[in-house]
Amino acid sequence: MAHSTPLLDISPASHDSTSQDSTGQILWLVRHGESTWNARGLAQGHDDRARLTGRGLRQARAIAVQLRDRPIRALYASDLRRALQTAAPLAGALGLTVVRDARLRERGLGVLEGTAAASISPAVSGISDGRVVNPDACPDGGESLRDFYRRVARFAGDLAAAGRAGDVAIVAHGGTLRMLTACRQGVPVEEMTWDPLANATVLRSPAS
Repeated sequence: MAHSTPLLDISPASHDSTSQDSTGQILWLVRHGESTWNARGLAQGHDDRARLTGRGLRQARAIAVQLRDRPIRALYASDLRRALQTAAPLAGALGLTVVRDARLRERGLGVLEGTAAASISPAVSGISDGRVVNPDACPDGGESLRDFYRRVARFAGDLAAAGRAGDVAIVAHGGTLRMLTACRQGVPVEEMTWDPLANATVLRSPAS
């Protein structure tokens, strides 16, 4: 059975599907497919034991079909297995090598990795009711939202400086894509929303 993946336009100026920036370049931001830990409701962070479920693998193939005819000239991914497994079919469809970058990892959750995600309190996560409420909250051994934002912003800055011709695809994690979208739109971490982002969602964004 074919599996469709949600496609969202996150252009701050327009939701016209034909709009793009002055260079004609578009970023395709992809959240990895369903992992074994997603299915169990576990917090993943930097832990690399999770792998894609059968459903996640089907989602990865559907993403490749969805994006194979786009003029994508570079493909980046988090170096965690669930992102690399999602990127593999897309790399094959596009004839590209996946560029791994640890800056695209999910937020490090330290001692909370492998625990029930629903049990993590706002006092520790810094997130409540779909908004960032404390960017400096930090799990033991983990990463604050502020540090997470800075890490992803460094990647975004290097990508912008590279000035690649053609579109770019980035396969990463829910938190990473939220951070990347916010820093590219100039939204400070203190003002970020934290809306749901399903596995295998594809975000379309004009490059800055």
